[in-house]
Formats: sequence, structure tokens, C-alpha cells
Amino acid sequence: MQRLNYHHLHYFWAVAKDGNLTRAATRLHVSQSALSVQIRQLEEQLGQALFERRGRTLQLTEAGRLAMSYAESIFAAGGEMVALLREGRRENRQVLRIGAVSTLSRNFQENFVRPLLEREDVELVLQSGALADLLGRLRVHTLDVILSNRRVHGTSDDPWRCRRIARQPVSLVGRPRPKRRAFRFPEELAEVPLLLPGPDHDIRAGFDLMCEQRGIRYRLRAEVDDMAMLRLLARDSDSVALLPTVVVQDELRAGRLVEYAVVPELSETFYAITVQRHFEPPLLKELLKRPEADVLGVAVT
Repeated sequence: MQRLNYHHLHYFWAVAKDGNLTRAATRLHVSQSALSVQIRQLEEQLGQALFERRGRTLQLTEAGRLAMSYAESIFAAGGEMVALLREGRRENRQVLRIGAVSTLSRNFQENFVRPLLEREDVELVLQSGALADLLGRLRVHTLDVILSNRRVHGTSDDPWRCRRIARQPVSLVGRPRPKRRAFRFPEELAEVPLLLPGPDHDIRAGFDLMCEQRGIRYRLRAEVDDMAMLRLLARDSDSVALLPTVVVQDELRAGRLVEYAVVPELSETFYAITVQRHFEPPLLKELLKRPEADVLGVAVT
């Protein structure tokens, strides 16, 4: 059996991680043409195309994604071997790379990774961005998972795996009311200033549809795409905010905000998006097995 050329594999691994042949060649201090030749020789040895060009970018084929999962394990093991033999220590740290849609609740993200925060053997890499950008990083295995509140559907070209990890009803929250006066839902929606997610958010679309069906014309104080900003405005203004309670879990526990009403038939769903691969990180498997209540945090009463 022909032996694998690990030099060629390293070059493939570097290009796959970067997603760009020119940048990878610069980082490796080789010419772009030489790098292309090395990868072509690896493809000939394996009998499979590892990349396909789409516009100006290189994307992994199905065979390339499989080769990348093996390459990640091989070079991680190589680093561990060097640490053990040269320095007399075994590198047991595991790395988990998580991307999150930039508008996603920071509390939800923290709840998701909380089991790993106290572990000395774990290194977390947390990145945020637009969903399309994060999917590009997931495709070339520079991310292990994406947290999103929007479902994606896999295709033969993009074999995404999208699983629901939590769902929470959407509520109206605001500062404690004088004399514990109860919020009258839905009558008071037309009377109080509202803080709402932006018009592209699924929560906003559902809320607008409900108000239209009930003939309610509400008072909009602000529309906010970012949940972290929506949290601050709910805390620091006299307005009523529409959001999942996980966003303001700390304020609810401290009594700075209270839940006025749960909006019927309106919820936010949180997804974990991965890509089909030969090897799924054990740390990720642990996180994805957790019950929804754990991911959403302790319920507030």
C-alpha cells in the first residue's frame, strides 16, 4: 500500500483551514503554484478531488471534509507527541470552536458553554458573526458548531445538520409595576411603549401578525436587532420589551425586571448547526445531550 505523504497532507490542512490558497501560501512561505502542485499530488494519491472552486474561494468536497477530519486528528496527535517527548508533559487540553449569530442572546450562549467553563482541560474559542459568514467557517472546519435562532437546511453541496437544542416562549417584560398592578394582556399593548426585535426577526413577524389579527395598534419605542442591546434598554427604560426570558434572566432573578405576560403561540427556537463529518468532538456531544431546561438556565418564578 502506498504510504501517505504527510507533507502534502499538512499543506492541504493549511489551505482547508484558511479557505484561500494565496493566503495559505503566504503563511507557509511557499509559492502559490508550488502549493497547488502539492495538493494536486495528494488528490492523485487519494484518488479524490479535495477542493472545488466557487468564485474566488476554495470549498471542501465531501472527500475533502472527510480528509480534513482525519488531518485535524493527525496534527493534534502530532502536537501532543512533541509536547510529551520534548517537554515531558502530555497535552490533554481539548479545543472546542463555537460560532454564534451576532444577535443571539449572550445569556443563552453562556448557558450553553457553562459546563466547560470550570474545566482546566478545555479551551473554548467563541466567535460571533453573520450566519452566512459562520457557515463558511464551519464548511472548512474552522468552527465545530454554530449557535443560531434560525434553521438552515442541508443540501448535497452543504450537508448541514441543524438540530433544535432549546425552545422558549416569548414574553413581555418590564420594570416592576407600582402597587403590583397586573399587566392587562393584550389590552395594554396599545398603551405602553414597546421595545421590539427588528423587522427581520421571526419573533417580530409573529408578534406583528398577532397584533394585526387582534386589531391592536401598538406604540413602538424602538426596534433592536441585537438582544444584548434589547436587554439594556429593557433594564434602563420604562418601556416594555418583547423577548425570550433567557435574555434577561439575571434581571428577572434580581427583581429589576418582571415578566408581565407570556405571548400565546410565540416562541424562539435555538439551534446547533454542525456539518457532516467523520469525527464529532466529544465535548460537543456532551453539550448537545443536555436537557433544554439546563441550556435555558434555571427557571425564574
